[in-house]
Amino acid sequence: MAVLAVLAVASGCSSSDDKVASASPSSSASADGARKAVETYVNALNSRSVTDLIAVGGVKDAKWSRQEAAQILADRGGRGWKIKGVQIEHDMGPDTGSARLVAEDKAGKPLQDTFTVMRQKGTWHLVVFTHQPTEPGKEPASTDKPGS
Repeated sequence: MAVLAVLAVASGCSSSDDKVASASPSSSASADGARKAVETYVNALNSRSVTDLIAVGGVKDAKWSRQEAAQILADRGGRGWKIKGVQIEHDMGPDTGSARLVAEDKAGKPLQDTFTVMRQKGTWHLVVFTHQPTEPGKEPASTDKPGS
């Protein structure tokens, strides 16, 4: 009984941040890793780094990925984005979720974007590459109805 009283008093003295971290350390660590991936993405945009963009995208460094990274950087790179907020939700499981980015450029122009975040082999990546080729020997998924 005395132990419960001590625990109740001790938990009452902790900050709200401590409660969140101790309540679910794995989800807190996951959110931190996913947030770090979003920060890396913004840094890659600001520095116009093809290599960093490929790394945070979790794709192979190949001709197609360099071309797509160059296009992403042409569209959004070099604008001095400042992160105003990142919201991570593990709405698709512990290793996959959504990240909502709110930022503004150096002129104060707002940016909002949503990404899928995925943890692969312990590292969080953003799904920003959309033209990844199909691996040899595999067929892409089809949306056609199966034949009878």
